[in-house]
Amino acid sequence: MEFGIQFFPDVAPEQKPADQYFREALALVDLCDPLGYTHVRIVEHHFHYYGGYSPSPIVFLAAAAARTKKARMITGAVLPSFNNPLRLAGEIGMLDAISNGRLDVGFARAFLPHEFRRFGVSPNESVARFREGLEQVRRLLEEENVTDVGEFHQIRDTTTLPRPTQKPRPPFYVAALATPSSFEFAGTAGHNIMCVPMLGAAMKELIGIYREARAKAGHPGRGEVMLAHHMFCHPDGKKAVEIARPQLDAYLKSLVEGASDWLDGMSSDDYPGYDKIIAAMQKETTDTQIAKGAAWIGTPAEIIENIEMYQEQTGGFEHATLQVNFHNLAFDEAERSMRMFAEEVMPHFGQGV
Repeated sequence: MEFGIQFFPDVAPEQKPADQYFREALALVDLCDPLGYTHVRIVEHHFHYYGGYSPSPIVFLAAAAARTKKARMITGAVLPSFNNPLRLAGEIGMLDAISNGRLDVGFARAFLPHEFRRFGVSPNESVARFREGLEQVRRLLEEENVTDVGEFHQIRDTTTLPRPTQKPRPPFYVAALATPSSFEFAGTAGHNIMCVPMLGAAMKELIGIYREARAKAGHPGRGEVMLAHHMFCHPDGKKAVEIARPQLDAYLKSLVEGASDWLDGMSSDDYPGYDKIIAAMQKETTDTQIAKGAAWIGTPAEIIENIEMYQEQTGGFEHATLQVNFHNLAFDEAERSMRMFAEEVMPHFGQGV
């Protein structure tokens, strides 16, 4: 298993200005190569303080690529529902070149109703827009002189530039939460998968659906599974929870607030049961996240035990992507945590300094 870092800004301007947030985030990126973290990942969200500092993952990853030589850059994830595939393909090709072929591209459907409303896109088109957009980007990266007349975007005899540095294109990930059809789709298409196991979903079963669909479709290998976890490592376990609790609780609160339309009667056939998912998220706390293995918070020994437990529960996965500066966690705390995790946890799993 490999470990990388993920950025999910969930701070408002009055809590931390954007220039300070990104200055601190890029300083943490500087630690990746020396400490052995294998990737840098960032989300795409808009407008709300839950993720809104990152409307363009590619902009941040271009800066991160300039500060690293080994770590891979991962969009976690771009949203085809709100992006033109011609522009996405061109920017992906550009970042693949800037990073010297160190880019992986994650795609997601989006799930925040306020984003659909503000972009003027119907959530009921989410699945169709996602699948059409992903396929059109794939074709534009792999092929030249592409013609693809879709429901939402029409492409005629177009070759995007720059052409990808990686051949035939950067690896793709599909983001999924807990819907079996999403895992099946990723496997059937032969893409990797990235998941957020915050609700303690039956990840072993879902990963099994993904692996089985991939094999049934005839794709080589098992594919790669990336799971996202909040992480805070400290020499004192009680102190670790004491420091992390207000930050993670605030993160969970921001998630529910950003998705609150699902609790106010919003519904969509493309998002069955999301009212129940967000209602369940209202009950989540730092303590429940630790108990479920979704948050790795504690001493190095406690975190090692938690990771081993979670590996057993899921049947194993290839990548852990770690949120290391969640909400308004102080920079020096995040830095110390990253260093301790790299020095005392990662070597247990064959990685790190």
